[in-house]
Amino acid sequence: MFRLTISLTDCLDSGSCHGPKWRMEPGDLFIPVDSIEEEATLTCDAKGTPPPQYRWSLNGTLINLGLDRRRHLSGGNLIISNLDRYQDAGMYQCMAYNTVGAILSRIASLQFAYLDHFKVHTRSAVSVREGQGVVLLCGTPTSSGDLTYAWVFNEYPYFVQQDNRRFVSQQTGNLYIAKVESSDVGNYTCVVMNSITKGKVHSSPTSLILRTDGKTQLLPKIEVNFPDNVPAAKGSTVTLECFALGNPVPEITWKRANGIPFPSKVKMKYSNAVLEIPSFQQDDTGGYECVAENKMGKNTATGRLAFYAKPQWIQTMKDTALAIEERLDWECRANGKPKPSYTWLKNGQQLLSEDRIHVADGILSVSALTLSDAGMYQCVAENTHGVIYFAAELMVLASPPDFTGNVLRALLKAKAGTTVALGCKPQAYPIASILWKKGNLPIHTNDRITLSPDGTLRLANVSKSDAGSYTCFARNRFGMSSTTGRLLVTDPTRIIQGPVDMEIIVGESIVLPCQVGSDPVLDVSFSWAFNGQLILSQGLLSFMLHKAFFSPWQRTAGDLMIRNIQLYHAGKYICVVDTDVESLSAVAVLIVKGPPSPPDMVTVEEVTDSTAQLAWNPGRDNGSPITNYLIQTRTPFTVGWQRVNTVPEIIDGSKLTATVVDLNAWVEYEFRVLAKNSVGVGEPSPVSVKTRTEDAVPDAAPGDVGGGGGSRSELVITWEPVPEELQNGESFGYIIAFRAFGEVSWTHVATSAPGASRYVYRNDSIAPFSPFHVKVGTYNSKGQGPFSPVVTIYSAEIEPSGMPVGVWARSVSASEIEVNWQALSFAPERVLGYEVVYWEDDTKPETMGKVRVPWNQTSVTVSGLAGNTQYFLTVSAFNTAGTGPFLPAINVTTKKPPPAQPPLNIEWTLIGSQLSLYWEPVLAMESESEVTGYQVSLTFSVCFTNLNLKVFCFIPWPLVNRLYNEVKQNFLPIREFKSLLILIHLDLDKKISTTLLTMKAESGVD
Repeated sequence: MFRLTISLTDCLDSGSCHGPKWRMEPGDLFIPVDSIEEEATLTCDAKGTPPPQYRWSLNGTLINLGLDRRRHLSGGNLIISNLDRYQDAGMYQCMAYNTVGAILSRIASLQFAYLDHFKVHTRSAVSVREGQGVVLLCGTPTSSGDLTYAWVFNEYPYFVQQDNRRFVSQQTGNLYIAKVESSDVGNYTCVVMNSITKGKVHSSPTSLILRTDGKTQLLPKIEVNFPDNVPAAKGSTVTLECFALGNPVPEITWKRANGIPFPSKVKMKYSNAVLEIPSFQQDDTGGYECVAENKMGKNTATGRLAFYAKPQWIQTMKDTALAIEERLDWECRANGKPKPSYTWLKNGQQLLSEDRIHVADGILSVSALTLSDAGMYQCVAENTHGVIYFAAELMVLASPPDFTGNVLRALLKAKAGTTVALGCKPQAYPIASILWKKGNLPIHTNDRITLSPDGTLRLANVSKSDAGSYTCFARNRFGMSSTTGRLLVTDPTRIIQGPVDMEIIVGESIVLPCQVGSDPVLDVSFSWAFNGQLILSQGLLSFMLHKAFFSPWQRTAGDLMIRNIQLYHAGKYICVVDTDVESLSAVAVLIVKGPPSPPDMVTVEEVTDSTAQLAWNPGRDNGSPITNYLIQTRTPFTVGWQRVNTVPEIIDGSKLTATVVDLNAWVEYEFRVLAKNSVGVGEPSPVSVKTRTEDAVPDAAPGDVGGGGGSRSELVITWEPVPEELQNGESFGYIIAFRAFGEVSWTHVATSAPGASRYVYRNDSIAPFSPFHVKVGTYNSKGQGPFSPVVTIYSAEIEPSGMPVGVWARSVSASEIEVNWQALSFAPERVLGYEVVYWEDDTKPETMGKVRVPWNQTSVTVSGLAGNTQYFLTVSAFNTAGTGPFLPAINVTTKKPPPAQPPLNIEWTLIGSQLSLYWEPVLAMESESEVTGYQVSLTFSVCFTNLNLKVFCFIPWPLVNRLYNEVKQNFLPIREFKSLLILIHLDLDKKISTTLLTMKAESGVD
């Protein structure tokens, strides 16, 4: 090993250096010999400041990389090319070092795996008597790396199959046949495989010859067993082999010397010839016994499994910074079996006890540290199965006192009567001595003024006289430094008005006051807490839905306002007042009263055809006792929730059950419960499970029973169907009962259609328009319900057989014809009225129209007709059965229409109160009637003015369009025209009310 000289001068100046710390250490390598043309890389990587450099050793000797052409570094990795199994195999160790120190890596091995060939020679035949056992030797060639064995029988690929008679040992490679049989005769070849190189070699064949000079029975003879002592690593898989020769074939069994049964993880293989213990632990240690037995006797083999474990750390050191002349005490501990021994390294070199250094059983002590003690230290724990390293850095500090980052506050405020602590904690190595002054005078301690070992000056029960400038002086052998601050003593702060306990109703708003009196030199801030959670000073309470606001930076008040209070605002409110020197608080409890919370667990306990027994659990009363409960129900036939009748009628708040009454039978109900207190009615409970009332006989009769009409020999009966919610059960239907006037017995007919509303009885014996008594009842699967009241209806009647006479017509205008006739003087049938049918001609069916009038009317005016057009008309009588025979048609022509063109060029003059109008005459067209006169219409508009001297006139809609076309220059000028508004500018001397005129030509036709 080499010696390393470290310089820490630069690091002590900057304080930024750190020794190496492993990021990656080298691992063991097993390289196949046939890969020696490739490179081998042993990894080594460490962090540190400055970045570490690296050196490697092989079998404890430093590798001189400058003279070695096959080995070079890449970073910290050692790369070996042109591998040589004789020169490169061995134990490698990496060192990482920088200006702080050096550390050693774990030791890694580099090995080469190979498998040589068997020696080429003819093997002697093995002769054995039938029934005897035999061992065929493999004679394994030289090798490195894990090997596996197999045997070929006669020719490849027929491998020997292992069973209770044949066994291939993976320890010796030999083939064992417990009892030879004639089928075993043949040639046997040993096959050896290297698990790393994947190489495979075959031995020369060995012939097995069977002798026929007799059969024998033999005692078991154990040929394959395990050593007396087998070391086993923690967590490894342990394999024990045991196989015996004998005739009959021996049976193999295993047991522990202590008699404890094997745990479930233990496996037996190859007819118990192999015992496998995975994940070996301390509990698996002890004696193991293999028993081979046949009828001739038994044989045993014994051995012990010994537990071992590589060292593992259970206590390590930490990087440590100590002042010069202080003492270092480090300890490291590792477990392992056998118990590890310890050594200590400094910068990669072993430390021994001498002078100030004491090394003993994992403990390192260094007294009176000097700068030369700084560096990288490693604790090494080692036993026969492994070695582990742990590194830590020791920094030895030496500097004059320095207050950087820890100076006295320039101004320190303190409340009169309190204790003030002035800290004096410079960074100094070794620790500095402390001296305090007030002004220029040294401070002497007394009962009120004390100085702590760490340099803190404490002033108890301060008063105004303690105010002033204080200076701390710190000195060690490297120099001196000081820091100064001023103490200001203030009057106590008082809460003048704080919050008080309150009760409030949901939805209201309140202000919780918090006002203080304080020394003017103090900075005051306010904060509020709600149930232990701080309310944000910006004013928004996320957990209170942004309803609370306060101003934290006001000088004397920090009131808290809560708007639209909800139940979750109830709780403890604390106003906290913070100043430079103290913190005060005031507490108030806010009780919020609100409507009750919803009841819960609404259940229907008992149901009849009209009642339901309900029970529920109460909700919270929210600050006001529950006075009573309300019950609501919902069915598929209701719109929303409905209040229901209960027993008791008013449900007291102390009761949690009630009976709902007046329910309909055979209806599916849902229920919910609401609680009420002095504040109001709360939210409803969750809805109960849907519950159907029991069925019952119908208790509702159909309504609005009537009828009549229909065809000849029919009696039509109608009624209003019973709603589904009143049918009270399944198989609902109607019973229709009727009888003719004067008869005693009823005719009954049933219909099973619940939605039926009409029944027609047909019988040729029914006389037209005969009176009948009728009633309609109900029934369901439970029985018959009530009938409706008896009503009288009439059977179908027949059409009138007579025709009106004396029909004549005249044209009244271009769109109207007046029709007249004489009423029927006698008709055997009932006459309800008369029907007038009109049309232009038979080729225009779309022009047909009808007009009906009552029986006591003998004229009608048909309107909406085309002008100057011939129409045909006929009249007949009608009743509910239809219309009677029509009279032969008569015809009449409508008058010509009036002129469509209005008068043009209308002019007017207004002199005083006289208005004169002038217009051009209207000439009627050939298809229009002659002009006989003119009609003047006056319409008055209502106008108003505003401050801009604009007049707004509202004119009826029918006149607007015509007004727009006919206004002339002597009218008031129109500036804007809209659908219902005309805007007219007026001078101040104009009248506010304006008369607007329209005209139309008159003819002989209206």
